Amino acid sequence: MIGEAQRLHVAETYYFAKKLAEIREMNANSETKVLNLGIGSPDLPPPAQVIDALAKSAAQADAHGYQSYKGIPELTKAFGNWYKRHFDVDLNADQEILPLIGSKEGVMHISMSYLNPGDEVLVPNPGYPAYAMCAKLAGAEVKYFDLEADLGWLPDLNKLENQDLSKVKIMWVNYPNMPTGGRATKSFFEQLIAFGKKHDILICHDNPYTFILNDDPISLLQIDGAKETAVELVSLSKNYNMAGWRIGAVCGSKQCMDTILKFKSNMDSGMFKPMQVAAVEALSLGAEWFDYLNGEYHKRKIIAIEIMKAIGCEPLLDGVGMFVWAKIPDDVKSAEEMADEILYKNRVFITPGHIFGSNGDRYLRISLCSDEVGLNAALHRITHSTVSI
Repeated sequence: MIGEAQRLHVAETYYFAKKLAEIREMNANSETKVLNLGIGSPDLPPPAQVIDALAKSAAQADAHGYQSYKGIPELTKAFGNWYKRHFDVDLNADQEILPLIGSKEGVMHISMSYLNPGDEVLVPNPGYPAYAMCAKLAGAEVKYFDLEADLGWLPDLNKLENQDLSKVKIMWVNYPNMPTGGRATKSFFEQLIAFGKKHDILICHDNPYTFILNDDPISLLQIDGAKETAVELVSLSKNYNMAGWRIGAVCGSKQCMDTILKFKSNMDSGMFKPMQVAAVEALSLGAEWFDYLNGEYHKRKIIAIEIMKAIGCEPLLDGVGMFVWAKIPDDVKSAEEMADEILYKNRVFITPGHIFGSNGDRYLRISLCSDEVGLNAALHRITHSTVSI
């Protein structure tokens, strides 16, 4: 058979793809199904009016053709209004907002639009694996930087200043942070923008967890001069329970949007119009939606923290976003070993932190995307260790 492209030699099968296949096999061979607390895929439905908007639009005769690569004007305007309402950020809807088929798509688009072989990319450790993989697929080199627990899972920019940054073209940051739940401050963002300008680095802020259990949502674009050196990715996946819909946006200067569009326009043929119409409806929702959503996640977080404590871990109590991050006991060899022991003994899947980088080797992560019944069942299995395999 024809061989695969050399660029794929740097790629590995995503950890969750392998683990979920193993869990499916375990479930097929036992009546006791594995309780999956690992995946950050919202189990709650989107707002009812969003689904209604999708159905109504899909019934229109003109809804099924190709759409603009830049999205319908109503959607870019809705993203602009969303930024203004929540962050007091002014964006030109026609020039500074580019809708995406999910913000993960944007990670690849940005990487392919800006990176050349020999370029370097700053990637957080721990962090979302796609940042490093997309850089590698684009032919660039990855330089990991530490997120430090003592700093609230922020990087020490002074340490970065002491490194050779001459080949660095992009720096990825993500707050509220996944997987740690750390949060950024405006003061840190101001330092970050100054850092990007000083070293001519494009700061890419991945911001999909903005309103999840976060009482102080901020945007990197709130900082004066941010658009001169930064772009921000936002998503409807977590904030509006629309993960499978694949709707997000990248925002920044017209120059950046035009550059990214050059690549994007060769990759897709636009987004299904009814989904864009439904996204407009979602983006118009106010505080009552987030009050409901966070009310549900708050109840789940209480149980997730109890699970972490029950297995001897030390959870980050003030973390934000839809995960609970916890340090494993000192006498445990590794988080991966501990997660596997819990999986095979209790049939509960918890994500080991090593998949997010070496700084996650001593941590486990629980997703809040399981309902209270499932979380309580997991807690019962762990505390009673009564599972028939």
